[in-house]
Amino acid sequence: MKTMSFDFQTRRSMVTAQRGMVATSNPLASQAGLAILRAGGNAADAAIAAVSVLCVTEPASTGIGGDCFALYYDAKTKQVSALNGSGRAPAALKVDDLLAEGYKSIPERSPHAVTVPGAVSGWQELLTKHGTMTLKDVLADAIHYARDGYPVHPVFGAAWQATENFLRQSVNTEDYLPNGSAPQIGQIVQLPGLAKTLQAIADGGSEAFYTGPVADAIVSTLQSLGGKMTHEDLKRHISTWGDPISTDYHGIEVFEHPPNGQGLAALQALNIASEWELGKMAWDSPERLHLMVEAMRLAFADARQYITDMVSEHPTPVKALLSKEYAAQRRGLVSADRAMLPPEYGRPLGGSNTVYLSVVDGQGNACSFINSLYFGWGSGIVAKGTGVFLQNRGAGFSLEAGHPNVLVGGKRPYHTIIPGMALKNGELWCSFGVMGGFMQPQGHFQVMTAMIDDDLNPQETLNRPRFCLEEGTGDSMLALEEGIPVSTMARLAELGHKVRPVSGRGRGVFGDGQIIRRDAETGVLFGGSDPRKDGVTAGF
Repeated sequence: MKTMSFDFQTRRSMVTAQRGMVATSNPLASQAGLAILRAGGNAADAAIAAVSVLCVTEPASTGIGGDCFALYYDAKTKQVSALNGSGRAPAALKVDDLLAEGYKSIPERSPHAVTVPGAVSGWQELLTKHGTMTLKDVLADAIHYARDGYPVHPVFGAAWQATENFLRQSVNTEDYLPNGSAPQIGQIVQLPGLAKTLQAIADGGSEAFYTGPVADAIVSTLQSLGGKMTHEDLKRHISTWGDPISTDYHGIEVFEHPPNGQGLAALQALNIASEWELGKMAWDSPERLHLMVEAMRLAFADARQYITDMVSEHPTPVKALLSKEYAAQRRGLVSADRAMLPPEYGRPLGGSNTVYLSVVDGQGNACSFINSLYFGWGSGIVAKGTGVFLQNRGAGFSLEAGHPNVLVGGKRPYHTIIPGMALKNGELWCSFGVMGGFMQPQGHFQVMTAMIDDDLNPQETLNRPRFCLEEGTGDSMLALEEGIPVSTMARLAELGHKVRPVSGRGRGVFGDGQIIRRDAETGVLFGGSDPRKDGVTAGF
């Protein structure tokens, strides 16, 4: 194995282990996953244990009322499979009805934005296909923390406090305002409604979520607010398995989940950048960052135009968009001395909240897993008595007639959440992800170039300051993280980028990453967890 860089970093150092490793954005979740590995479970089992705890400890970012996606590497077959655990629009929700009500887009915090929650079905599917344990086995820690309580962690706690007024104005959120206010850091929080729902799922499997009292609460709550969700929508939901999409970047095969997720954008950016020899440029030089930003603009232009449910009238033309010939055409549009700006070229949509986790077990199986409510606290609607925040993924649909991503009842929307994985010579090289709405493909692009072009280890990669294209009025803004030289920021502004320096708590815009690398010869695992969040990498 080529030696990775191990320069001392003041933010965090890399974790090494061999028998198993879990990296998440919360220490309790990482330990829950590690406990499952130590008890003999595999990467799939540990992933569900960890994510279920995150649904309790980071309830604004994720929940069982949201969706999930996973990439799973099977060490025996050396194959990567893709799990789509995203939900679909209610069958009765119609574009014409929304247009008649005066909507130009689906309101982000409304019952119309709620799609069928796909996460619980996805958890069951992952365990059935790749796991060795049951939901009852792996949900024990999550149930404990929801029922008996857990102390709130600093970064997430600050975000919780910042949303107190939103929660006061939202529906059925009493459990999330203990004693009438957002909890303080270190305060012990119990979520009795969520504990009851998790226990029902542990006892009855995923069916206990999509039928019975939980389903009754989801449907009655949404319909009381004017939503179109029915019991039949919930019963009809299924998760699906498929093949991932991939591209070769300098000898590493990088895998993403296919559309309706936006992993395609990360692969397109890598394709465009593949001929620029980024590794010969300083990582924080204006020349390198300019080229990377332009590659992302072009990738987002295609993402906004083409990404949709592949089971639809106009499926995404993945093969054409990932061709080397198309990448060369797009590359030719980039100028070294001028930024391309919207509306001609792409910009991402507004932000969201998500959790990402990575697990690799001692046998070399890997699970790259992501679970989300979309916006913080999703739709802002809790199904009465269940503690379940319902996601607002339907806001990702277009209402434009003829658009590939136009709303249709029973269709999956454009999705931001994307797990990543990479192989080298057919062997697991890396399980990785960067959460945070439309930061995600940008994060994937940046961490891949850092590890492949600059030979950084996982923690150094996550410590490195990032850029983020974000939604602006007319032109998209380019957020640049503290640590990128002021001279670089100034030169990028001269090139025409709308630069916004970011420091402090605002660094959350750059997402939250987790990375685990594996040495194919020794089985040694190298892990990193993003310093921008509360997380930790746990190994043994």
